[in-house]
Amino acid sequence: MSEPSPAAAPSSAPLTTRIAFLVELARRLHQYGTSTPRLESAVAGSAQRLGLAADVWSSPTAIIISFAELNQGEEGLAQVTQVMRLPPGDVNLARLCEADAIADRAIAGELGLREGFRLLRALGLPDTRRAQAGVIASYGLSAASIVALLLHSSWADLVVACAIGLIIGTITVMSATRPRLAVASEAISALVATVIATLVSAFVVPLAIKAVVLASLIVLVPGMALTTAVREISSQHLVAGMARMGGAVATLLKLTFGTVAASQLCVAIGIHASDFALPPLPHWTDYPALLLGALAFAIVFRAAPRDWLVVMAAVIVGYLATRWGGAISGAIPGAPFGVFLGGLLLGALSNLYARYMHRPGAVIREPGIILLVPGSVGFRSVSYLFERDTTLGTDTGILLVTLLVSLVAGLLFGDLLVSPRRSL
Repeated sequence: MSEPSPAAAPSSAPLTTRIAFLVELARRLHQYGTSTPRLESAVAGSAQRLGLAADVWSSPTAIIISFAELNQGEEGLAQVTQVMRLPPGDVNLARLCEADAIADRAIAGELGLREGFRLLRALGLPDTRRAQAGVIASYGLSAASIVALLLHSSWADLVVACAIGLIIGTITVMSATRPRLAVASEAISALVATVIATLVSAFVVPLAIKAVVLASLIVLVPGMALTTAVREISSQHLVAGMARMGGAVATLLKLTFGTVAASQLCVAIGIHASDFALPPLPHWTDYPALLLGALAFAIVFRAAPRDWLVVMAAVIVGYLATRWGGAISGAIPGAPFGVFLGGLLLGALSNLYARYMHRPGAVIREPGIILLVPGSVGFRSVSYLFERDTTLGTDTGILLVTLLVSLVAGLLFGDLLVSPRRSL
């Protein structure tokens, strides 16, 4: 969202109309995955252009906003305070871009605030069946691409991971309208993935069980939430950052519990997976897998079709920058320097995109870092601890922290390299 510019602000509208518009804007930004610093900056900047002073406090589950007229001066007290209790948001790039465009038009006077409020409220409609089918397909495609691109397992692993990903995508879509299922959906998904992988490996074809389970769960692993939490903590939004960190850890625990419980269940009933390893995929599969994964993540992040090429390019650039950074540092791809370089490049590119295209930089930033976020490292760390392998668990946990710090540092340096001109 554009930085405050007092000229052309429709500040003559009634106070309740302006507040209703800003409250709905904050609700939609939160719902579509905007981080706390960017949400607070966007809403405060929009309020200023509407002739209001807004003190915004945002967390993953609540927003509190106090409004006062700007003409009251610094000694004026808040006239209205709005408290909203909200579920944690999820990134939806198409609707985030729509909300941003509606806000810009309304604040510039091209659209009435009442009409802007109505359009923002309309964005909250449930997904269509076509959109739900796309989400389910993206889970399968992303699982298959991870097997080929990052885990380098066999063809059998790729096919089974894709099939399990489709099942998990179905569970996720169903949980959106079933609150009781939503609470346990991560644990159920992990349990289903592990049981299916074990059964296939025991009775059909040998599989790399851990690789298949990790790939099929990759969209649920909270790597993005962990990264956002560290970004919020580093910008002194401590309450929001720690709350988001707690939610991410809870998700990791549920995923790990599901896999461990499923493994123990299979052992208890006498099902043992084969330990024979099939030949890995050839190296040429990396390139089609990268394209496939980029398309899958464009759908996972609910990007509008017109933005698919931009999102896919961001995913590819982030992955290649990380590999190149790891290569020049003499370390494996995905090592801390590679992750730092990828974050730096994507942070700068997202700000350039927002500045010249006048659209949210999140279109570049959020999908671009998806292959950089260390969610899988956190999953493995907790898994080792559940298996009582404290040495590996601690070592992997330290790697998790190192990668998180490297990625967030890259994003912060990217903001220094190209200063953001828009809040989103």
